[in-house]
Amino acid sequence: MKRFLIKSMKKDSENNGIMESTAGPVITISRECGCSSNRIATKLSKILTGYSYLSDKNKNNIEWRWFNKEFVQKAADELSLSPDAVKSVFLKEARASLHEISTAFSTEKSYDSEDQLVIDYMVGFMRDIAVKGHCIIVGRGANLLVSDIPASLSIRLQAPLEWRINRIMKISNMTYPDARDYVLEIDRQRYLFVEHIAGRELNNNDYDIIYNYSTLSDDMIVDSIINIMKNKKMIIA
Repeated sequence: MKRFLIKSMKKDSENNGIMESTAGPVITISRECGCSSNRIATKLSKILTGYSYLSDKNKNNIEWRWFNKEFVQKAADELSLSPDAVKSVFLKEARASLHEISTAFSTEKSYDSEDQLVIDYMVGFMRDIAVKGHCIIVGRGANLLVSDIPASLSIRLQAPLEWRINRIMKISNMTYPDARDYVLEIDRQRYLFVEHIAGRELNNNDYDIIYNYSTLSDDMIVDSIINIMKNKKMIIA
């Protein structure tokens, strides 16, 4: 998969010598289970679209869009698979019992060739969207696909485990043990998939900004992101 990423990015540069100056702008949002990335993405898309419509230098009135589950449906349609079959790829290694959580950071994955076909398609689709720009991509290792695009911003939302467990208990009416198992397993699934794409264990250097979702409101996070985008010249106020 790492070879796929390198090949894809190299192809972009070879096919378009000015790709770096024209690709994006794009935001990626990674998140731990219990952090509401969709709410952040929704607010960002509305505000950024407003900036686009108000800018005197932008006469195209470009709408910012955010993507999450659309990738699953797109892959299902293009590969003639059911959405459940595509989703199962992301759950490929989630069948192991929770007491084996210590193996979650292993780079030994067991994706078969059919799984890899789905992953390759989805990665290619996300990359195309990122290059076209004016989009927000939630999850699925999208931050790895935009590292060569200057007009990009990779965000990570995280919070203490206990805070996230309590939040899931409140919004899903789960017991503490069930909420804890759910949070740990969803985190595990996401780590396994993203590390498969990267071919290594990820670290904080893979993100531009990391927000503590337990201490910051959605509006605080969105305001911070907007200000950083202004300073990076990703948007024109």
